[in-house]
Amino acid sequence: MATTQDIDLSERSAERGGSQPLRGYLARPSQDAHGPGPWPGVVVVHEIFGLDEQARGHADRLAAAGFLTLAVDLFSAGGARRCLVSTMRALSRGEGRAFTDIDTGREWLERSPDQAGGIGIIGFCLGGGFALMTAAGHGFDAASVNYGFPPKDLDARVENACPVVASYGGRDRPLRGAAATLDTVLTRAGVVHDVKEYPDAGHGFLNFAPNGPRVLRPLFKVAGMGPNPVAADDAWRRIETFFHANLKGDS
Repeated sequence: MATTQDIDLSERSAERGGSQPLRGYLARPSQDAHGPGPWPGVVVVHEIFGLDEQARGHADRLAAAGFLTLAVDLFSAGGARRCLVSTMRALSRGEGRAFTDIDTGREWLERSPDQAGGIGIIGFCLGGGFALMTAAGHGFDAASVNYGFPPKDLDARVENACPVVASYGGRDRPLRGAAATLDTVLTRAGVVHDVKEYPDAGHGFLNFAPNGPRVLRPLFKVAGMGPNPVAADDAWRRIETFFHANLKGDS
């Protein structure tokens, strides 16, 4: 079983001009299952709802697969109400404090004696957008993009990108056609990739339980959003296999 802890990234964040404070959630692989380490690393970027139980659960799952996993809380400096707008603006611009916080998380893993091999990034929803935007120029060795919105300048953003594995839901109306577009652009750029759309899945299908404000969950369900265990099982298998292959972990 993975061991977990909340960690304080504030000191290293201050050195880079990032969020104050900056918090994270660390999940270490089980030594019984994966040896004493060190292990490949993965940075998790959460959904629009923040570093909630879903994000922690995603980190736990990756640790169970053999990755030293750090989920970075992009809303550390005031919660979603104060940080969401600025975080969305940073994603739109392709620069800003949120990117600094993600880079801080990667550097923390890089300096950890428990990490060896490559470091990947995985994001969901809002985090999926950041995973795609940091696939080039941020020192990651693989990126997992899950229902993340492609930027308008997608061709430029994926130039010299690390290998990308991406998953989208066919019932996710705002992202209709995103998987095909991303696949085409990555192919044109010569980036190693695995992009798949799941016809029966909607937004948030990799979650293990409904999330977000309880009052809105019935609306999310009607809109086809939320867990889809069949699609999620296949997507997680692809993600873990892709990370093992590109982060030089033991498959």
